[in-house]
Formats: sequence, structure tokens, C-alpha cells
Amino acid sequence: MAQDMRVLRSLFEDSAINEIMVNRYDQIFVEHNGKLEPTNIQFDSEQDLYRLIEELAHQRGTILSNKQPFLDTFLEDGSRVNAVIPPMSVDGPALTIRRFSENPFALSDLISLQCLSDRCAYFLQLCVHAKTNIIVSGGTSSGKTTLLNVLSALIPTDERIITIEDTPELNLVHSNWVRLESVPNFNENSITIRDCLRNALRMRPDRIIIGECRGAEAFDMLQALNTGHDGSLTTVHANSPRDCLARLESLILASQDYPLTALRKQIVSAIDIIVQVKRDRSGERRITDILELTGIEETVITTQSIFEQDDMEVAEVNGLVPQIMSAFQECGLKIPNNFFDPNTYFKPKPS
Repeated sequence: MAQDMRVLRSLFEDSAINEIMVNRYDQIFVEHNGKLEPTNIQFDSEQDLYRLIEELAHQRGTILSNKQPFLDTFLEDGSRVNAVIPPMSVDGPALTIRRFSENPFALSDLISLQCLSDRCAYFLQLCVHAKTNIIVSGGTSSGKTTLLNVLSALIPTDERIITIEDTPELNLVHSNWVRLESVPNFNENSITIRDCLRNALRMRPDRIIIGECRGAEAFDMLQALNTGHDGSLTTVHANSPRDCLARLESLILASQDYPLTALRKQIVSAIDIIVQVKRDRSGERRITDILELTGIEETVITTQSIFEQDDMEVAEVNGLVPQIMSAFQECGLKIPNNFFDPNTYFKPKPS
């Protein structure tokens, strides 16, 4: 831990703290068990906070200046760090630290936290094993990366995985795993997510996992999924499955001129399901929808909701049988009778 990070030591020792937000040297908030709370911890001066940020930048090989008044990096424990200094930040330097558990969540943990039901967990496990292409959609701090990590852990260990991220956050147990990372300032150039994705296609991947699609790489991802790289995963920042589709279109059209109908056909051909995660007012994170892309009619993408939020706020089946059942059957995966009947109780047998 950096020398000046000792001020925050007690916060790092509390496993219930997910995020540390230093708004000013004398104003520090945390997200504790999903809720924002002020603390009585502070740095002695603005200069002490600035010194810490400079040290973190130095470890990253970056020099902060008026031309580059921000920093994205990570700590040795994998925690993600963002820092800003004037002139970008008006009231002095600010620091945000997103913490990650040393022991990544498993699907059973998300069930215990009531993030999803047993039936939903079973369905997602089948989707991963059947190599369906999945987008995890959600807003800020909704749990997208956590769910992406959980789904990634379900990939069979004999497959080769290439992960592509802005900041390393995924923590897989697979031995045949290569991590690629974008570098904003590399020898006066940039190594982008798009560069990483294009290179990953030459690395004989069984699965490609992109931490978040937020730019021109979205089109390359669609192309990759349409040329045999099934079973891939990514996240998109959106507040609903339909917003996710619109966001995907916007990302692609912002980078190149492409006929909208042709683009939507590409999307339907490439993406199988969208899993929507949300964080409610109490701080709880839940899967609220699982949407299947079913086709295109004229210029409109058709979909059907397989799981949707019920009165208990947990996503459950609504009686519709997904088209990807055929993919499950081709892989020899078994689905219990009446699995998609909402009136049928489901509890998986111990393995």
C-alpha cells in the first residue's frame, strides 16, 4: 500500500466497504453494504491527497498535468482507482477507489444475496455452457462486472479465454487465460479496446470477454461473434434491455456509416440474450430481466422476455420458452420438465 494510503487503511480493512470516495482531502464517503455513508476520516491537507495521487500516477508510469488532469489505474489488490486534479476538478484533487473481493463471487453467492433465483441461476449456467452470446446490461454500480465475472467462472476450464479491459477487474480461475488491456497513452499513441479485440482474434480464443463495450469496438465484437466466436461475454451501460440495443446501435453508428437495417440484422445474428441488472434504492443489486433476441421484422428487432421481475423483485420465468432451447439440446444439456412454467416450483438437485 502506498505510503500516503495509510490514511485510508481502516477503510480497506472493512470488507463491507465496496467504494471509497474522497471528494476533498477533508470529505470522504464510502459505500458500505450498498449504502453511501460519510466518514470521519480525512487527510491532513490537500497537499497530502495530491501527493498520494502523484504516487499512484508514478506507479502507473504517468505524469499528471494540466493537459492530463486525470488518472485511471489499479492497486495491487485489484481495486480500481480514478483520480482527478485541477483544472478538471474544481475543489481540489479527488479520488475514487472501487474495491474488489479477494475471493470472487460465485453463482451461489448471488443466490444467497437474492440477486437472482435458483431457476435464473440454472438458466444462465446452461447459457454459458451452450456458448450463447451474452450482454450484461446495467447502470453505474449496478453489478455488471461482478455478474460478468461470475458468468466467466462458469466457462469450462479446458477452454482458452481472452479478456479485454480498460482496467483489469476480472478474476478467473482458468489456466488458459490471457489478459489484454487498453493503454490510453502508450509512446504518444493509444492502445484501444478495438486494437486489443482485433489482436485477440489472432490468438485462437475459445471465448472473448470484453469488460465493457463503449466505443467503436462494438462493431468488431459483432463481426467476431458472427464469424464463429460463440460464447462470448461483454457489458453495456444501459438502463433496460431495449436501451442496451439502442446503445449498441449508437456506439457503432458513431464510429462508421452503416445501414441501420443491416446493422440490426448483425446484432440479432450475434447476440442471443441480454441480462439486465439494477441497483435499487436500498443498495441491493438484482437481475431484473433476461431478454432473448428472436429476429427482425422489417426494420425492428424482435425480442421476448424469458425472465422478468416479479412481485418479490427477483427475475422469474413468465411462461415463454426461449428459442435457444435448441442450443441447449444440441449440447446435450438437460432442462427439467416445465422449467419455464412460472407455476412450477424449481430447486436444483445438489451436484
